[in-house]
Amino acid sequence: MSRFDDLIAEGEAVPTEGWDFSWFVGRATEQRPSWGYATLLADRMAKAETALDIQTGGGEVLASIPVAPPVLAATESWPPNVKIARRNLDKFHATVARVDDTADLPFPSDHFDLVLSRHPVVTRWDEVRRVLRANGTYLAQHVGSGSVRELTEFMRGPQLASARPSPGPLTTTSGVCPMAATASAEAAGLDVIDLRQEALRMEFYDIAAVVHFLRKVIWTVPGFTVDAYRHRLAELHDFIERHGLFVAYSQRFLIEARKN
Repeated sequence: MSRFDDLIAEGEAVPTEGWDFSWFVGRATEQRPSWGYATLLADRMAKAETALDIQTGGGEVLASIPVAPPVLAATESWPPNVKIARRNLDKFHATVARVDDTADLPFPSDHFDLVLSRHPVVTRWDEVRRVLRANGTYLAQHVGSGSVRELTEFMRGPQLASARPSPGPLTTTSGVCPMAATASAEAAGLDVIDLRQEALRMEFYDIAAVVHFLRKVIWTVPGFTVDAYRHRLAELHDFIERHGLFVAYSQRFLIEARKN
């Protein structure tokens, strides 16, 4: 087999369950936002009495906090991740519920003083407001529109901004601009008290890393399969072999909103 075939096979073989990116060490890098979401998460969790993490993935980020609130819950839509999250969060005696991304949250109204999410696919702002207590806060790091656009366009060609569906007044889909998220939050009756945005450099050092990334972060190239994109993968492999890396930029924004 050629080096290209070996790398493609390696990228296809890596499990995609959970939200652990440790496999990418030495094969890809991503600059981290200056606000330090994990640090903010740990600080807020240490002060909370009741907290909810929405779309927790495998619970890997939430499991990193040193101190958990007395009542901790999380939601996740993908069944393999639910199992991983329950295992990772068992040390906190957390409740992990399987909930579709667009569904109502299975918790009482006015129940949590803190709701968080890292890279939510969909944000039900109306449900966030409902489950928050008065003066409770929502703190989340969202994926901004155009994230990893360089890789998307290499694989699929130029993308029209108008091709992305617009969010409704109470729902924000993954990959929207901060202004749209702010408008959706305010339409649901929340006050946005902090908003920050950054573009972050990403580097891919081999085509195996690209394949695994596209299998794991499925919204980058919807419907991606190696067979369907093999020609473009071969061209990208040749580019990386010549230049040593492929550069893209992720878009991230931090938003904090309060229920009054």
